[in-house]
Amino acid sequence: MESFVKKYVLFFAAIVFGLMPVQLLAGQQIAENDEFANNVVAQQSDFSNQKTYLAKKSSRVKKRRSSRAARIKLRRQRAAKQKSIELGENYDGSGDLQLASNVALIINQDSGDVVYSKNITRRSPIASITKLMTAMIVLDAQQPLDEEIIISEQDVDTIKGTRSRLQVGANLSRGDMLQLALMASENRAAYALASNFPGGQVAFIQAMNEKASLLGLNSTKFSGPTGLDSGNISTAADLAILVQTAYQYPEIRWATTSPSYEVYVEGQQASINFKNTNSLVREDEWEIGLSKTGFISEAGRCLVMQTIISGQPMILVFLDSSGRYNRIGDANRVRKWMEYNSAIETANGKIETIEVVEEPAKVASGTVS
Repeated sequence: MESFVKKYVLFFAAIVFGLMPVQLLAGQQIAENDEFANNVVAQQSDFSNQKTYLAKKSSRVKKRRSSRAARIKLRRQRAAKQKSIELGENYDGSGDLQLASNVALIINQDSGDVVYSKNITRRSPIASITKLMTAMIVLDAQQPLDEEIIISEQDVDTIKGTRSRLQVGANLSRGDMLQLALMASENRAAYALASNFPGGQVAFIQAMNEKASLLGLNSTKFSGPTGLDSGNISTAADLAILVQTAYQYPEIRWATTSPSYEVYVEGQQASINFKNTNSLVREDEWEIGLSKTGFISEAGRCLVMQTIISGQPMILVFLDSSGRYNRIGDANRVRKWMEYNSAIETANGKIETIEVVEEPAKVASGTVS
């Protein structure tokens, strides 16, 4: 019996120990399967998290882009609204005439009647309005307009550092230089006209001041042919006389009212097209006989014109205007105001004169842009 029990115990032990490797292998396989399953779940979780992250990131990017687009749209809307206000597009001519320019004079060219005046005796820089006098000096000298002249190093702007599409060495006729100086306010062209004057720029500037004195422009002084020098100063009253005088020159009338002008420069493959700096010459509702713009920061934005409004020849002078479009807007406001009030005249048959009380001059500073 004892022997039987021992054999049974040994047999049972053999079975148990024989099955242990199988159980261990099965346990190991189960563990590996569990680990694989856990890895799959972890990878799925990581993928899901990454997908969620990318979705959130994409959403944030879309929101930023949408927000940026909204800000750009808002800025454009505000800029368009400001432009509309400055251009006087919403003004119908009724009510008081309020101009943005710090200096303004509206005068009937034939009768000399002043329709509107504001700080007309204030002396201030006149920028490229100067070029009207530059043109008159060239034409008074009767120099050949078909004679070719060259842009030299001394014609490069060293005052404001303005750029030009006329390179040093460019060869154009005096007539082309005159056209570009007046219409496109080309500074190198104006300098070249003065440089090729008998006696050079010094004699040219002297001639400018002598003609100013001859015309009775007692508050006017010229220190250069372009207007880049803020020492070129005048008043609205003097400039009205200057415009009236310049209007007598057919060449100046034609050049300053041309919408654009194309020149061919030797050595360049394509022609160069220049546009008039006064956008109003391209507007159908305007009948302009003479025009000149000007800008340096010391002068503000300036504009002088001879134009027909309500059948009357008028001279418009706007100086020291802030804002990119205000000088053009002032011209629009004057035209609309005169057209609106042309049927509402005073007993003496004239539109009632508006005189704005003299304002203190502001301190000018800055550079050309």
